[in-house]
Amino acid sequence: MLEELRITGLGVIEDTTLPLTRGMNVITGETGAGKTMVVTGLGLLFGGRADAGRVRAEPGRATVEGRLRLTGNAASAVAARVAEAGAEGDDDGTLLMSRTVTVEGRSKAHVGGRTVPVSLLSDVGEQVVAVHGQSDQLRLLRPSEQRGSLDRFAGPDHEKLLVEFKELFGRWRGVADDLADRRANARTRAQEADLLRLGLDEITRVDPQAGEDEELRAEAQRLEHAEGLRTAAHIAHQAIAGGGETDSEDATSLVGTARRTLESQSTVDAKLGEYAARLEEAASLLGDVSVELSTYLASLDADPARLQQIYERRAALRSLTRKYADDVDGVIAWADNAKARLSALDTSDELLDELEREMHRLAGEAAELAAKLRAARLEAAGRFADKVTVELAGLAMPHARISVLVVPRPVGDISLVVDGVESGITPDGADDIELRLLAHPGAPALPLQKGASGGELSRVMLAIEVVFAGVGGPPTLVFDEVDSGVGGRAAVEIGRRLARLARNHQVLVVTHLPQVAAFADRHLVVAKDTGGAITTSGVRVVEETERARELARMLAGLPDSDLGIAHAEELLAVAARERAA
Repeated sequence: MLEELRITGLGVIEDTTLPLTRGMNVITGETGAGKTMVVTGLGLLFGGRADAGRVRAEPGRATVEGRLRLTGNAASAVAARVAEAGAEGDDDGTLLMSRTVTVEGRSKAHVGGRTVPVSLLSDVGEQVVAVHGQSDQLRLLRPSEQRGSLDRFAGPDHEKLLVEFKELFGRWRGVADDLADRRANARTRAQEADLLRLGLDEITRVDPQAGEDEELRAEAQRLEHAEGLRTAAHIAHQAIAGGGETDSEDATSLVGTARRTLESQSTVDAKLGEYAARLEEAASLLGDVSVELSTYLASLDADPARLQQIYERRAALRSLTRKYADDVDGVIAWADNAKARLSALDTSDELLDELEREMHRLAGEAAELAAKLRAARLEAAGRFADKVTVELAGLAMPHARISVLVVPRPVGDISLVVDGVESGITPDGADDIELRLLAHPGAPALPLQKGASGGELSRVMLAIEVVFAGVGGPPTLVFDEVDSGVGGRAAVEIGRRLARLARNHQVLVVTHLPQVAAFADRHLVVAKDTGGAITTSGVRVVEETERARELARMLAGLPDSDLGIAHAEELLAVAARERAA
């Protein structure tokens, strides 16, 4: 749950803190006071789009900070995602998050005191908060949103089936597209394949080996300079091991003499013994170098025939590197890629027949899985409609009924026969979903976009949210004036339903209805201050008498009216009894 929200420099809000609690938090205030900025701040905190136009010119940046207490099913998922980004929560089980937007439009995000991508805020938001506003009511009119609502209600097993279908659909369409492309572009593919084969034939004839060009270059350099190398190695060998025509002592003898001389005096001074031991190591190293130089001298051979072979081989390799890559390793990589590309260009009858068989096999599996999806949706549609209808009855729509139609999608470019009916098919299946509202007995059941008024649509949306809350969902729910167009008894019922949601969720409600505000566990008021040169807004918690005055203002616009306050106190008492019951 969100324990605290601080907003600075956003719209009319200069600097304010909202202390939030479990249960139902209600935010009220005069029109234009800045209630919308609270919801905007929440959107920013959880990764929403940054609008520089809402940033106050002074101080030139807007900051939203939130303290989130991780509890329930979402806690482990959020903690894992945060840890993956290198951040961590506090020792008391809370997580500090912040988002800053400048007047230039630059945005920064922090979690646990660490700079993180804004996408991390979005990932956390998906787990812990769901925001519902008047735009969500419009979204509910879209068929894709209605299908998504039904799929979420159907449960985790259904969602696994949907994921499996999407993966199968992708494989089926991938094979179908590959087959169509091979058939449509057979000539172009054949021409490209011929060019690749010519290149592969040339490379195969030369048969280059990895690193061969460098090895040949080094060997050619040795053969070209064999006499100079032999002379240098011979002189060095004589200097180390002797055997030359001069009478001068070799290095090995000199080191041996020095070692023996030092050892003879080591009993007098142990330091000379240490030097003698080091000279012994030097003598051993000289011996090793002497042996290796002898071997090197024996291996040196000025072989003109071998040098000619190397020149010819290097010329053959250069002809490949001029055409295919910068070096031999690159030529080998080109050949490997060409072989893979040849497989992709294959338009032989055998391959086309194989692809067609695979396409039909996957299409059959997709049709079977689409039929299972349809059956699951039909089963869930009845339960979903019944539950939403029950909630509507409690929202002062006792005669209204919701029905959910699951019908085959009209035949389109991609179609399959599902349950004996040819249907258009997409990664979401072969069904169209439509929510219909029967507002009262005798009225036709009409699609929501045709049969629901603004107030009815608000209540349908709330009813659906109540139903979703019974099957899980984010722990914090935000409602931004979803009670628009509602009044009277329906407003009381909306307050009661939101209070019911607040039993198992943290609920934040921005409302203009006193009947809804009366059910709050915590009542926050956004108030404007016009005393200075610039209008600003702040948020304060109201209780008892102040709360009754705020409800009186909402009821009649008269916060000091004794009658209005009496009415507000009666409303608070009714709400308290309802919550207790």
